[in-house]
Amino acid sequence: MNPVALHLNLDDAWPNAPLGLPVADAREWDPQLRFSAPPRLVAEFYREHEIDLASPFLLYGSGDFHYLTALRLRRFTEPIVLLSFDNHPDWDVRPPKWGCGGWVNRALELPHVKHVAVWGCGNFECWWPHQIFGNRRAERAGILEVHPWADDRPVQDRQRRGAIFRDNWREHFERFLTTLGIPTVYVTIDLDCLRPEEAVTNWESGRFTTVDLQWALEKLRESCRIIGGDICGAYSLPRYARCKQRFAAEFDHPKVQLPAADRIRGINSATLAKLWPALAQ
Repeated sequence: MNPVALHLNLDDAWPNAPLGLPVADAREWDPQLRFSAPPRLVAEFYREHEIDLASPFLLYGSGDFHYLTALRLRRFTEPIVLLSFDNHPDWDVRPPKWGCGGWVNRALELPHVKHVAVWGCGNFECWWPHQIFGNRRAERAGILEVHPWADDRPVQDRQRRGAIFRDNWREHFERFLTTLGIPTVYVTIDLDCLRPEEAVTNWESGRFTTVDLQWALEKLRESCRIIGGDICGAYSLPRYARCKQRFAAEFDHPKVQLPAADRIRGINSATLAKLWPALAQ
């Protein structure tokens, strides 16, 4: 029987046995799966770690592996809503099929995933012209919604569907919860949705605080049943197995200023200690 909560160690992003969680060692897969992978490798990994991925609550490393969430969702049969807190919408319709930038589309392909909502997008992908590469068809159909920060956007952008602001996002989130027709929710948290002082990641930092996410999870539990979840996004040193994979990843990743390694671990571990109980209680 698989444990209720598990650390799937892909990249040593976390100290050994964080929060006392049992650990599944998958580090041999790090360079093969980071950022993107061909379908045959994804299928092979799934066969090897299907039991680990079936743990209701999972902790794994860098957001480069966020697309593993789509694999986890396969195990459910009842209708669910996928709620993602992420600095990126991960809705890109371009290849590769399996990659951290387009995994939301893999989730939408599953018949039991009825709705996807991404909260806290702070990068450029939700705005013109870059949004032309996103799954706007799903957004127009109402099965995918993205909620990007619009505080620093031009006036015309602030009318964008789903736009949120620091001074009213909680009001929008509470309204969102009243519209959910399905009470069963899966929650995924990419730490890059947090401010840089609260999480060190491989990507750009977002604008949520840890307190924001704790509040949102509490509100979510008041009206819904969280049937599973995961946390990813902690920084790890990139390793790649293929030249094209390395080129695409290094082109796409921002150049981030990193603190010392022990400081990275300290920041991320402190945040995890606050978020994990709120998610996997």
